[in-house]
Amino acid sequence: MNIGIVGGGIGGMVTALLLQKEGHQVTIFEKDSKLGGRLAYVERDGYKIDKGPTIILLPDMLKEILNEAGIPEEELEMIQCNPLYQLHFQNGQIFTKYANMELQKKEIERLYPGNGEGFDRFMRAMKQNFEIGKPNFLDQAFLSKKDWLNPKTMGTLLKLRAFRSVSTQLKHYFSDVDLQTAYALQTIYIGGNPYTTPGIYSLVSYSEHEHGIYYLKGGYASLVQVVEKALVKANVKVQTNAEVTEIVLEGDLAKGIVVDGIEHPLDSVVLNGDFPVAQKLVGEKKKYEPSAGCLLLYMGIDGQYDERMLHQFYMSKDFSNTMKEVFKEKKLPEDPSYYVFHPSLVDETLAPEGKGVLYVLVPVPSGSELDWEKEKEAFSQRIIESMEHNGFPELSKRVNWLEIRTPKEAEAEGLFAGGSFGIAPTLLQSGPFRPQLQPFSYQNVFAVGASIHPGGGIPIVLQGAKLLADHIKTTNPVEKRKEVTFQHEQSVQSIPRM
Repeated sequence: MNIGIVGGGIGGMVTALLLQKEGHQVTIFEKDSKLGGRLAYVERDGYKIDKGPTIILLPDMLKEILNEAGIPEEELEMIQCNPLYQLHFQNGQIFTKYANMELQKKEIERLYPGNGEGFDRFMRAMKQNFEIGKPNFLDQAFLSKKDWLNPKTMGTLLKLRAFRSVSTQLKHYFSDVDLQTAYALQTIYIGGNPYTTPGIYSLVSYSEHEHGIYYLKGGYASLVQVVEKALVKANVKVQTNAEVTEIVLEGDLAKGIVVDGIEHPLDSVVLNGDFPVAQKLVGEKKKYEPSAGCLLLYMGIDGQYDERMLHQFYMSKDFSNTMKEVFKEKKLPEDPSYYVFHPSLVDETLAPEGKGVLYVLVPVPSGSELDWEKEKEAFSQRIIESMEHNGFPELSKRVNWLEIRTPKEAEAEGLFAGGSFGIAPTLLQSGPFRPQLQPFSYQNVFAVGASIHPGGGIPIVLQGAKLLADHIKTTNPVEKRKEVTFQHEQSVQSIPRM
């Protein structure tokens, strides 16, 4: 089967490998000059730093799917983070998260006496939820109402407390507000508001302890080079600078795609662009709620901050109000929380000798309400000044270069409404209610990516790629073409559009 993948993000790349392995002829059409999507570098003057994702969760899932796609784990040098990270609160407390659960319980009792027992209950409950949730949600698609509108699936949603927010759920385990925040903020990893995101996403903070947090040597973006090498080996065709402007439709089937006015006949089409944007190629205009946006600061600096950790979070005094400002009021937070990533502490390949790199992420509103050209410089300076008072002394003097990325740039690059994580992980955009791998009535049009079930985060996107490849393997859309024929496709490789 001749399959075209529209978009060369990591989901599209791994889907291509899995399908090519099954004997299909796969071509990736990428509008930019290089593959990778969100996985990319910011590079300048011998420095490089991840542009997008930084934290590896579910490392075993990542390695297993890549191995299935033909990439052995020996090609990935993963460094375990232990401690996982630190959270800095404005009352002066520094809470350290550990992979080891006994160490974590001691840390909780040290700072939040009496909450250790709640941590034990939390981990037991989340372990049970993970064992229920993985086979029932991560490992399956919901392609029709009967797949989810049944007693088993609805009962599972109830067991997983999907109708209760992450923040509300954590109150049943922890009495201290700061500790609740420490186990709720992980919804930001997928662009969600912890005060409205469904309780099922409490599994993210559980996974940090159970499966660990890892760093990929060379940066997460180095995964793109590894997968590109596998694409070449597997004879997957790749066309860059090839923006798809149309999917040619006839009846309930796609016949091909159009690039630069040329029609490319195909048996099946896979969309890998950010879904709310990519759906327009088939004339769909369904509305979705975007995930949070990010203000991102990338810096090349003199030296390192050796006393800092690889990952750190700096919390606002009133985190719930900060989230309210970001998600509901759609304004810049008065007292922002932010995340700092300092990978040159553990990876000498990222900067010249004696230099380092810093990455700062600040959750901000997505959408078009803010004038970023007006706001970004002053707001970024506020963050740098805050960092100078929180463990990064004289940072302004040590910065050799600074690059600022706002939701405006993210939207220009194809991310829905400038949100950094696809559509928001709300209840009605999660699990069976999220766009599925076969999201339209067209029998041979599929989708993969952060906005598609099972969701965002690189390992989860790869799980979506696996679900899609398995589905095509078992259904073979070519057999369902009925009366539509493609005789003209057998005689020409491409047809100019007049």
